[in-house]
Amino acid sequence: MLGWIGVSAQMIKTPTPKRPKGQTDVLRMACAPIPTVRVAFIGLGMRGPGAVERMTHIPGVEIVALCDMREEKTKSANKILEKAGFPKALEFFGDENAWRKVTALPNVDLVYIATDWKHHAQIGVQAMKDGKHVAIEVPSAMTLDEIWDLINTSEKTRKHCMQLENCVYDFFELTTLNMAQQGLFGEILHGEGAYIHNLEPYWKDYWNNWRLDYNKAHRGDIYATHGLGPVCLAMNIHRGDKLNYLVSMDTKVVGIPAFIKETTGEDLKDFKNGDHTMTMIRTENGKTIQIQHDVANPRPYNRMYQLTGTKGFANKYPVEGYALDSKAISSDIKANHENLTAHSFVSEDVKKALMEKYKHPIAVGIEEQAKKVGGHGGMDFIMDYRLIHCLQNGLPLDMDVYDLAEWCCLAQLTETSLNNNSAPVEIPDFTRGGWNKLKTVEFSK
Repeated sequence: MLGWIGVSAQMIKTPTPKRPKGQTDVLRMACAPIPTVRVAFIGLGMRGPGAVERMTHIPGVEIVALCDMREEKTKSANKILEKAGFPKALEFFGDENAWRKVTALPNVDLVYIATDWKHHAQIGVQAMKDGKHVAIEVPSAMTLDEIWDLINTSEKTRKHCMQLENCVYDFFELTTLNMAQQGLFGEILHGEGAYIHNLEPYWKDYWNNWRLDYNKAHRGDIYATHGLGPVCLAMNIHRGDKLNYLVSMDTKVVGIPAFIKETTGEDLKDFKNGDHTMTMIRTENGKTIQIQHDVANPRPYNRMYQLTGTKGFANKYPVEGYALDSKAISSDIKANHENLTAHSFVSEDVKKALMEKYKHPIAVGIEEQAKKVGGHGGMDFIMDYRLIHCLQNGLPLDMDVYDLAEWCCLAQLTETSLNNNSAPVEIPDFTRGGWNKLKTVEFSK
């Protein structure tokens, strides 16, 4: 009789560089107020023009510079300003280094970066060195080297470095975060997030094929931030807990190479990224997170946001709802409602009452305008509004450079796990010891 063959999955260690001498963390860092925020935009392809338009609706913003490699994109963005009654901004275009002239401008407070992924961190680092706060589209960094460069530069220069993770500001996520902080779900033990979005109709829209090329060259969850960000905030990551390690697994490669062959005739044999990637994360306090990535298959859009707690459950996509221990629901909401049970979602009436009662404070007073201005239903506007509000009032930003690091690190670390037969991979403590200094997520008022 054959005995069991023991297999031990040895943790792959991930080095954490020592903090450079003289630097301190930027947890809850506040900078001098900037009553009028002068903004420069770099990258005006897919996301940039929408951001320019949204900023024209925020009082106390001057848009002083616009930059893209393509002249027509820069001039088109200036037409947005003219239409809104804003003065024309300085225009920069022509080559890959045009952005360097922008970060060096003396009359810029904030550089808003919406380029292709490979330029995000490089521009962010230089902008901070040139004395600017930076806001960078997702994912803001693709490698650990880029992540540590952003962290070290933010700590050294004492400049804000925020990832533009709009999903944190969606109305369901904001309300659910407030519910979690009020204890409605009890202790949150597990969270799930995803980016499942068939990009087949959109591949052609990415300038110079940059996104498809990245999937061709890299394996793993290269776009984890939409799913991971809201879950990490609800679970207080680096605010009393931290991500310890991950394990990743993917399917074989099928969908995108088949699409490329069908549309171009090219038969790719070296495409790296599997159709579907699943990643499990365990935290210091024994919580778990599952993250999924699939941009190859004909599935309905799904940006899963799910929390499982000892007293309740929240879920978004494909069904939005809450399931709660009846004892967790206050009497004013339970009134005139019967058969409340945690075995199913609460009724639509109860859900509506809950969402009204627990509406996040930062959404109160801005929700109507956000929905009118738009940007993924309004969450983009709330994100930009909050960024400017905090800069104008000298407040800590809602998300810091360590959030950026934790949510972006999956790009490299999942690839490491996959290339080592799904071995567990250590996730660095990007705060370098400060993960337990704060006790909860706090959005400045």
